[in-house]
Amino acid sequence: MPTSVELSERPRILVVGGGYVGLYVALGLQKKVKVHGGIVTLVDPNPYMTYQPFLPEVAGGQIEARHAVVSHRRHLKDTELINGKVINVDHARRVATVQPESGETFEIPYRDVVMAAGAVTRTFPIPGLAEVGIGLKTIEEAVAIRDSVLDRVEAGSLMTDPAARARALTFVVVGGGFAGIEAIAELEDMVREAVKQNSRVKQSEIRFVLVEAMGRIMPEVTEEQALWVVEHLRSRGIEVLLNTSLADATDGKLKLINMPDKTPADEFETDTLVWTAGVQANPMVRNSDFPIEERGRIRAGADLRITGDEGPIEGAWAAGDNAAVPDLTGNGVGGMCVPNAQHAIRQAKRLVKNLYATRYGVGTVEDYKHESLGAVAGFGSWKGVANIKGLPVVGTIGLKGPLAWLAHRGYHGMAMPTVERKLRVAGGWLGSLFLQRDIAQLENMEDPRAAFVEAASPKK
Repeated sequence: MPTSVELSERPRILVVGGGYVGLYVALGLQKKVKVHGGIVTLVDPNPYMTYQPFLPEVAGGQIEARHAVVSHRRHLKDTELINGKVINVDHARRVATVQPESGETFEIPYRDVVMAAGAVTRTFPIPGLAEVGIGLKTIEEAVAIRDSVLDRVEAGSLMTDPAARARALTFVVVGGGFAGIEAIAELEDMVREAVKQNSRVKQSEIRFVLVEAMGRIMPEVTEEQALWVVEHLRSRGIEVLLNTSLADATDGKLKLINMPDKTPADEFETDTLVWTAGVQANPMVRNSDFPIEERGRIRAGADLRITGDEGPIEGAWAAGDNAAVPDLTGNGVGGMCVPNAQHAIRQAKRLVKNLYATRYGVGTVEDYKHESLGAVAGFGSWKGVANIKGLPVVGTIGLKGPLAWLAHRGYHGMAMPTVERKLRVAGGWLGSLFLQRDIAQLENMEDPRAAFVEAASPKK
């Protein structure tokens, strides 16, 4: 290990990843472990946790980007923090290899490890997708989408070539899950507001297209609600193309095909292609000696210990999107918990108790079991859908419109980690309620030195 890296020599619980699971595990263990003379070490490329359900609202100008993330430094004061990527875990030796943001790789020894690397965007080998598409999995992507969409409206309003203008004012989202539906709805709301303030462009020129390969959207809600969502989006002028897949995106010239026969469908051009068609476990988990199931996730038991063919592996834990955790309610796809924030947050809290009980003998080890609370989705101001389960007396209820929107905000406002961040988000919502959403885009974010370079360059 390089001598330039100063690490604590105390017994270490290593947390790989600083998302939902990583943040909550570190929050729950840092003070307890410190009392016993140990330390919690969290490794993540980013110095913050991103509350991903807020990304559509960040892209739509409803939430300030920094308010949708939680600073590790501010809230994990008793945790050893390292900005870098864990590129290998050798549990047989109890060491992990870390690639820092700059400098040489080094090894971190540990006594216990928590695999919480989360998930990444899942893509397919579609020509041109990597060159022109953008995901919606990170805060940086959400900010870039917001600025780019507003820029296209402004630029398109000045274009006189009909084809170029139509391309600039066409916005496409691929994927009909929660992320895709919320994203296209928030963006449409934002663009509608931007058009109202720009006399050079008409709402009739704006084209939004949702592409979904399956025959329905949002499998988390009822069939009736899914049909209502499609009708609602279409009432706002959004084209919802079901049983349709993207076959080619070269140079922004999209070619769509009908599913499942793969016959040619529509062809058109766009400058904005947002990809939300699924996620997969972080591939880094394969760079370990832990058992991996067929979907690329680490095999875990209901008690959240990593489990191989011969039983639980001592000192190894996993939860969240990178873990295949049995769903003891019997409602999970393939018998496993689905990858969402509800499970990740609750698994993390159970993992804290189980790890602490196993390592220090305080408390008891229990299996993780959680009945889904339902699903909530926001489609822009005062619009949404919700399917709330397990209510006393009334059972499950379905909501649409303003009540669903309020349920969406209420749930995610409470689920946002830390009181500090809850207050910032609530303040932003309150501001938007009276001042409308923010439609000011930031220019040259990819090249912030452009103005200085131009000013400092000798004039010819």
